[in-house]
Amino acid sequence: MEIETAAWIVVALLVLYLVWETVSPIISPIIIALTLAYILYPFHERLAKKIGNRTSAFLITGFLTILTFFFIIGFALWIADVKQSLAHYVESFFGWLLALNIPPSAEELINRLGEDLTKRFEDYVLSYTYSLPKLSLQAVVMIFAFYGILVNIRRIQEEVHSIIPEEHRQLAFKLMHDAGETLHRLLRGWLAVSILKGAATAIGFFIFGIADAGGSIAAGIFTVIFELLPILGGWVVWLGGSVYLIDSGSVGSGILLALYGITFISPLPDILLKPKLGTRERGVNALVSLLGIFGGYFAFGFVGIIIGPVALSLLGTLVTEWKEIKEKNKARG
Repeated sequence: MEIETAAWIVVALLVLYLVWETVSPIISPIIIALTLAYILYPFHERLAKKIGNRTSAFLITGFLTILTFFFIIGFALWIADVKQSLAHYVESFFGWLLALNIPPSAEELINRLGEDLTKRFEDYVLSYTYSLPKLSLQAVVMIFAFYGILVNIRRIQEEVHSIIPEEHRQLAFKLMHDAGETLHRLLRGWLAVSILKGAATAIGFFIFGIADAGGSIAAGIFTVIFELLPILGGWVVWLGGSVYLIDSGSVGSGILLALYGITFISPLPDILLKPKLGTRERGVNALVSLLGIFGGYFAFGFVGIIIGPVALSLLGTLVTEWKEIKEKNKARG
């Protein structure tokens, strides 16, 4: 009996290893597909009531396919310029931080963070620059996974609920609820708005002649990064662009960019969207979000921006549940 159990354990471990080796190269596009499906599901649900579930999923996937196709073309055309411009912006920003007479320990941390961010981004970009077929293949996986998730999302939910043991169902539902709240705040609120602000920044930098297409895209990426940080915001980027224009003699353009930035990037959009998205987190919650975003990025790459905050949220739920169980046991004792 013990030999049979050991054999089954070995077989199960072998199967899990083979599955992981099969899935791990495409885990990033699958996570991106899950993220996009979560963001777009409310729209899909409304559209599906009018034209049907599969037709709605097919139309949304078709639109996503077109956007992905243009993204790959843009990636091939502008990635070298984006990489150089982003490295320049990162160096300029960290150089400005280091000029603020900060403590030596913080200065060393900022130096390491700046070097690591630049190196990681360059390595990430180079891994795709020399292998556009790899990027195209991952895009195909993402599109098919997105369609499959969107069409079968209710069945997936039922399957997940069915495999949860009855005695742990309450905790599992609480974990899923908290993970959903974190995803809702991060994806449908924070991240979605940050990407729109990044696009507005890129358009503004290009229109006002601050940078070429590659440099403007890099400025947009920088805006998204700043918007994800609980402490700063996209205003840092448009303010830097305005100061650059004024300093170079284009006072009118600098003022117009400032008005554009206030209206379309920050703070006016934050004020208008506050009732729907809620206020930005402060204090301990802001620190936890910051740790989740950067920790997830360093551990898993760009998809870690999603994984990190969700993982910390689930940890917080587990700690809270453990405290409640401990207090109940004390009361009984």
